[in-house]
Amino acid sequence: MNRTRRSLAIELALLALVILVCVFPFYWMVTTSLKTQVVAMQSPPAWIFTPTLDNYRQALFVDGVSRTLLNSLIIAVSTTALAVVLGVPAAFALARFEFRGKKDLWFWFITNRMISPIVLALPFFLIARHFGMLDKHITLILIYLTFNLPIVIWIVTDQFRGIPYDLDEAARMEGASQFTIMRKICLPLAMPGVAVSAIFSFIFSWNELMFGLILTRSEARTAPAMAVSFMEGYNLPYGKIMATSTLIVIPVLIFALIASKQLVRGLTMGAVK
Repeated sequence: MNRTRRSLAIELALLALVILVCVFPFYWMVTTSLKTQVVAMQSPPAWIFTPTLDNYRQALFVDGVSRTLLNSLIIAVSTTALAVVLGVPAAFALARFEFRGKKDLWFWFITNRMISPIVLALPFFLIARHFGMLDKHITLILIYLTFNLPIVIWIVTDQFRGIPYDLDEAARMEGASQFTIMRKICLPLAMPGVAVSAIFSFIFSWNELMFGLILTRSEARTAPAMAVSFMEGYNLPYGKIMATSTLIVIPVLIFALIASKQLVRGLTMGAVK
């Protein structure tokens, strides 16, 4: 009994430590966003202070962070939607059909995601400048799609492969087309993989910084690029930086909660006609 209690106490202590390590940076970000510049610069840090929303008002309505958040939302949602719409049928074809060059195509999709983005930064910039596509939403959407599509195909293909082929055969005997089999039988069972890949795609598109800095100026500037722009000069506005970072994190949490509901729903659905 003593050993059991001791092991339980150790597990709870480790769990509390993990939670503290994960939650503390978020806590520090939010609390700093509610401090004035003077309070944020205090050493040692001020744990008790009078909160203020001036940093949020300054960032949203004076510095134009609200527009960059809208840009990030348009780009992330568009990229995620395109990646899922294009990736799910491709994943189904790779999982369910045999054709010439299938292994090469699969290898290309996987290795395409493994390429370091910094290697492609200069070529993408030169191409965008040549075609007059700098500082446009569609440019970032297409670039992010090249990185997100392999993620969707990779995850969803493995999900489709885990679905028994007997379900397909039974549906064909009842006259169902291949598209109907994918949409009504396989897709509900693969929904957890679709939800996970959508979360990854949205987070990557929302948080991506390098291409947002290189390929945008003002009209299509994303929120992460705007947050970095506050760090220019010697006087760092910690409150505005943390306020902008908090505003960037909130949509990701909301999207993850929405997608997680679809993940749970997919786990509980069966291939019921």
